[in-house]
Amino acid sequence: MKLFYKLMLIIALIAMLYMTPGCHPGNDVKSIKIGMCSDVHLPTMHDSEQRITAFIDSMKIAKPDFIIELGDFGIPKPEYEPFMKIWNSFPGPEYHVIGNHEMDGGTSLEKALAWRDMKNSYYSFEQNGFHFIVLDGNDKKSEEQKGYRSYIGPKQMKWLRKELQVNRGPIVIFSHQGLGSDPGVPGERYSVETAGEIRKMLEEHNKTAGANRVIACFNGHTHHDYAEQINDIWYITINSMAYKWLGEKYGHIRYSDEVDKNFKWIKYTAPYKDPLFTVVEIATDGKGGAIKMSGKYSSYVGPSPWEIGYPERLKKYVKPQITERVMKF
Repeated sequence: MKLFYKLMLIIALIAMLYMTPGCHPGNDVKSIKIGMCSDVHLPTMHDSEQRITAFIDSMKIAKPDFIIELGDFGIPKPEYEPFMKIWNSFPGPEYHVIGNHEMDGGTSLEKALAWRDMKNSYYSFEQNGFHFIVLDGNDKKSEEQKGYRSYIGPKQMKWLRKELQVNRGPIVIFSHQGLGSDPGVPGERYSVETAGEIRKMLEEHNKTAGANRVIACFNGHTHHDYAEQINDIWYITINSMAYKWLGEKYGHIRYSDEVDKNFKWIKYTAPYKDPLFTVVEIATDGKGGAIKMSGKYSSYVGPSPWEIGYPERLKKYVKPQITERVMKF
């Protein structure tokens, strides 16, 4: 019954767009279909080939306008080349976002970009009348800063401001670390440190942007199933394809001893039995519209995070699924 009502809502939203005065199919209405996944973590999982293959096979059937992964995909080593070939077998445009784990093992940003055939870690592109902006949340606050980062600095902020001013259609933003308020483990920062400043910039832009407003910001990183609307902009976290990272405190062997020996980080995760990904459809007539996300549901391999003592405060967001959603704007 729930599915029936959701389908009715989707039909009503589409009808609303096409019935808006002066709105005609193929004219004022813009629509886009995006295949999306995040946090594949190729080096961590023993079954990464099956997971990335399942995504690409599904996208070949769904036929989105483009596919994008939202960071933490993998590092440029020979053993992961077959996985990149699978990704590149999609017969359409493909895009990457740089995550905080792309430079693991001493890999440089330059090598990470070259492996993905990217000219820069932040960039923009246009399709179907939409303007898409890809950000890099790994800027250094200082040259001396070590370790993982979650920061967008002045140079990239200046570039972002110019991109917003271009006004080439409704805007959708992708990043690895989030720009919203997706909660993390106490004491850890998950969203971009300058997220508040960026949100203010986006909101100021939207006051005068009209049909060229920012609609939504998509991110990965937290391995959460999460969506919120802040001042008329949607901030949506796409769950990991593979697992929820729990940490060494919650180590538990979930596969065989051989798998545990060869993939030393698996025991610190709560793996999803099935790979998670989604197809996102956005339609707008310049005045309003809707975002529809397809759902993907799985279960944990072994005990759930709560069975081994993971903080219950995150139970609302930590789940082995991507929730089917319809979000109006």
